[in-house]
Amino acid sequence: MANDDIRSADIVAALRLLTRLPVPEAAEPPRADGAWAWPVAGLAVALASALVGAVAVALGLAPALAAGLILASQAVLTGAMHEDGLADSADGLWGGWTPARRLEIMKDSHIGSYGTIALILSFGLRWAALGALLSAGHLWVPLIAAAMASRAAMPALMAALPNARGSGLASSVGRPTLRAAWIAAATAALPCLILTGWGVIALVLVVTAATMAVGATANARLGGVTGDICGAAQQVAEIGALLALSVILA
Repeated sequence: MANDDIRSADIVAALRLLTRLPVPEAAEPPRADGAWAWPVAGLAVALASALVGAVAVALGLAPALAAGLILASQAVLTGAMHEDGLADSADGLWGGWTPARRLEIMKDSHIGSYGTIALILSFGLRWAALGALLSAGHLWVPLIAAAMASRAAMPALMAALPNARGSGLASSVGRPTLRAAWIAAATAALPCLILTGWGVIALVLVVTAATMAVGATANARLGGVTGDICGAAQQVAEIGALLALSVILA
């Protein structure tokens, strides 16, 4: 398969994996190294949710209400898969005493206290940050930058750490190479540089710190990463990105 064809297929696979957008059936199964395209899926989610926000603002809705609609649209566009990963990770990482028990809790479909608190904090912090950004007249830039940067966190974790479970979504996708992770980072960083200028340095530092914190916690308590941990990393990185952007763009 030609290189251009592979890249096109990777983008389709990324959209099918990380969004609920109507895209063609992938001709090839997802490649582990196709994770470079995950920030592109983030761009698609950002553009669609920003359009919702733009319509809300045009209709005269207050920034807080527009921010709530943006978050709701993002959850619909992704099937709330990252939020689900955050909740499962919070319950497992802090609700068990052994790696095996933590993994068992994460696989349980029920949500516990830690997961509930994590979701409240995630939505609350993102809602507040988006409301502040909208009040300052910023819509497209923070949504695009945060969505792309946070989705570069997932291939980085998967390339750096082993799979803790040996099954599940992360295992089925495979382990990306460091090269694929670096390409994902570059794919996210270039638009962020164009959109935020030198503010991209602070953005990258915050997203990197958030990703490393999630990865270090998962490695210490699970012995590696899972699909849920990747979702948690995306959420924590997005929170950090939006908070950083609320300062950078102020």
